Amino acid sequence: MGVRVRRLSISLGPNPRRVLLRPFIPSLVVKPLANPEPSPRVSAIFSRVMMLRDEEVEEKLNEVIAEFDSRHLNITRIFAERYRQIRPMLPTDRDLPEPRQLLLGSYFINEYSLESTALFNPSIIAAPDQSGAGEGELRFILSLRATGEGHVSSVTFRSGVIKFDGNIEIDPVSPYVRQPRVQPAARYDLAIFRRKLRELGVDYDSSIQATEGLEEKFLMSDLTARIQQLRASDAPPGIKQAAERALLLAQANYTVRFDDGLDISEKVLFPYAPSESNGIEDARFVAFQEEDGSVTYYATYTAYDGNVVIPQLLATRDFQEFSICTLNGPAVRNKGFALFPRKIKGRYVMLGRQDSENIHIMFSDHLHFWHESKVLLRPSEPWEFVQLGNCGSPIETSAGWLVLTHGVGPMRKYCIGAALLDLENPDRVIGRLRQPLLRPESDEREGYVPNVVYSCGGLIHKGNLILPYAVSDSSSKFAIISVEELIGAMV
Repeated sequence: MGVRVRRLSISLGPNPRRVLLRPFIPSLVVKPLANPEPSPRVSAIFSRVMMLRDEEVEEKLNEVIAEFDSRHLNITRIFAERYRQIRPMLPTDRDLPEPRQLLLGSYFINEYSLESTALFNPSIIAAPDQSGAGEGELRFILSLRATGEGHVSSVTFRSGVIKFDGNIEIDPVSPYVRQPRVQPAARYDLAIFRRKLRELGVDYDSSIQATEGLEEKFLMSDLTARIQQLRASDAPPGIKQAAERALLLAQANYTVRFDDGLDISEKVLFPYAPSESNGIEDARFVAFQEEDGSVTYYATYTAYDGNVVIPQLLATRDFQEFSICTLNGPAVRNKGFALFPRKIKGRYVMLGRQDSENIHIMFSDHLHFWHESKVLLRPSEPWEFVQLGNCGSPIETSAGWLVLTHGVGPMRKYCIGAALLDLENPDRVIGRLRQPLLRPESDEREGYVPNVVYSCGGLIHKGNLILPYAVSDSSSKFAIISVEELIGAMV
């Protein structure tokens, strides 16, 4: 007998009208571009705008504002910010009148429909702020992977309420979308930095020479100066390549902060670092109980630059400011990592899929460093023979740690399963579903990637598992399952 699953009628699909303003340089439309180089095309656009008469500038600027102002918050401020960013690329030191600055800014920015292709792989947590929830209700935040032009993925959010009767209401979604302001990490630890370079394939001598002269705690500006020095020198190519890799590593560790007063649905975490240039994929959020009783919301995600996959860790206390850093150590290779929601016997615990086939478990004394892992679950049923992975962070129950899994079977069909781990010794499996908990139904098989159901995390409320799940890498739905019935079906 299969476990009863109640699928809700709610469907969250991609909305191409939700557009983000992104920096635009001709021929480099979508990908992050932290330090664009001057180009003849930039100079040509500048010259054409400078040739306009003042009244023509005013007329064109008013036309642009009238067409786009209703689609964005404070669009003139965004034009002004963009002008300041491109100012070093312009061939003059002359101060320009504000209308001409704003018009120039508008030429180097474009709308990007961040979820035009898909809105999928959801993860759900209880919201930090429960105000407005009635008795027996729970407010939640839902993170989703949004995919747009160029197959670039970002993290977007929705919010809602799990009602007293078990149904779900999604809050109204704002038509506006905003990115946070980015600042690099304040200081870097040289010893940790060199160790991470070696994990990324830079040999020991090159990592030492590329970072020679840096203090034990150094700034991004210190590293940039060292790299500029090496670029201008006759250092061996291997040292220069190591220096460029060091810059990419430093850019992968940063902090972002959203403007005050934004609705959660207006916030988007769009790729910033070069290591994320092809997307931020499959964020698995968890409310982590710190030892002092406070809660930090962590998310493991995959940074992808088109060639290399790098596991990253995101942390926030309030969904206003987010810190992003690399996960380190030989055990954090590949993807699909999911952090347990608290320490166990004084150690951090995490699941992963280091070999692209089995679910591994690992323990660490340091949240950012993971040195060893061992296989926890292997494919054992026909519907998971190809691959087994987790579907989010383990959920604590009185019976054990509930782990949602995904299995890949014939025709690359994805199903969702579940397993149960011992509370005190989570490397011991005490139960497992032999049949899928969720499999694609007839109306869930079509999409960007057919025949897939997938999740990045659920939660338990009033004895029920609230499971948001993706439908064929295109949209997202919800399922409600009795936890008692689910655990009872495991063998």
